[in-house]
Amino acid sequence: MYLTKEEERIYNGECGWANQVCMKILVRLGELFNATKLIPISSAHVSGVSYKTLGDAPTEFLEALAYANTKAYVKATLNPQSFDREYLCKKLPQNLFRKQLRVMEYFEKMDFVPSLTCTPYYLEKPEKGAHLAWAESSAVVYANSVIGAWTNREGGPSALAAAVIGKTPDYGMHKAENRQPKVLVKLGTRLRSDVEFGALGIFLGKVLKDEIPFIQGLQKASADNLKQLGAAMASTGMVNMFYHCNDTLKSGIEKISIEAKDILRTVENLTTTSKQKPNLVFVGCPHCSLAEIKLIASLIHHRKVKEETECWICTSRHIQEKAKKYVTKIEQTGARVITDTCVVVTWTDKLGIKTIMTNSAKTAHYAPTMNKAETVLVSLKESLDAAFRG
Repeated sequence: MYLTKEEERIYNGECGWANQVCMKILVRLGELFNATKLIPISSAHVSGVSYKTLGDAPTEFLEALAYANTKAYVKATLNPQSFDREYLCKKLPQNLFRKQLRVMEYFEKMDFVPSLTCTPYYLEKPEKGAHLAWAESSAVVYANSVIGAWTNREGGPSALAAAVIGKTPDYGMHKAENRQPKVLVKLGTRLRSDVEFGALGIFLGKVLKDEIPFIQGLQKASADNLKQLGAAMASTGMVNMFYHCNDTLKSGIEKISIEAKDILRTVENLTTTSKQKPNLVFVGCPHCSLAEIKLIASLIHHRKVKEETECWICTSRHIQEKAKKYVTKIEQTGARVITDTCVVVTWTDKLGIKTIMTNSAKTAHYAPTMNKAETVLVSLKESLDAAFRG
């Protein structure tokens, strides 16, 4: 890789060991993927924030970086942690809460934005064509496909390093020739709900591996539906973007057809139990948008959550603040609008939750292993109907 004189100084340790480690991470990554240089980024988004998924050794590395006076060079946001500030912090073991607070202390000491959300594009939408270094897979797909920004799917360490250096290796999704669709996906059925968009994503992730699809039939899809599609696709494969508009296609590319039976079978496979009385009804993976919070409030009406059932709606603090009157209406029913965390990165098993009903295909995919829970995948309306009386 070609390095500028300033980059060489950092690489050789003239700007401190912490900057040197970060530069070496980026250079090694670039060499692995045959990048010829580093390019500036406008923002980074770091995963590996939840203590549940992080653990002790990476926490100690963060501590060393923080106390070496390391600072983020560009705006750097953070993925969800393992607790919220009002509910789970009181219900889960305090030793775990203290360890999570240490993680946050180190990130904030390094000037990372404590956004604690998997939807950083709601806080500040990147410009079309902007180069990013984002590590949350669902946000990567959304940024590339819906917003038109350019980012690879970073790992936690490489996103952290990019945030500190302000640059990322020039390979993969940062190069126009790697952003071309390779497969034409023809939908032989109309997608009717959020769950079906998620199921399509799960199916395509398995089939496509890392090949970029052009999906016909999504012209009228909402941004929230595209969010569910991309999040699910990234869960089962390495697809970093998809096309869904009337772009010009090269002739001769591979074609696959998706029928209603493929979507139905995928939904059925993501439902691991016939039990329709879940311990937890969960919405908000990826974190809810303002439009979704408004919709949930309208669907709930003035009902009350059933006894012995938890109902969580997860979103960012940013959206919670913008949706105050809707949040108040939702919480008056006994449901909880939770920020800063997500079911997948907290310890639901320690709360005795054995069955999770959700409208998120991503959650249904991960919960059996990450949460040790059975799953029921149904639409948003069906989820809420199961949670509320009347």
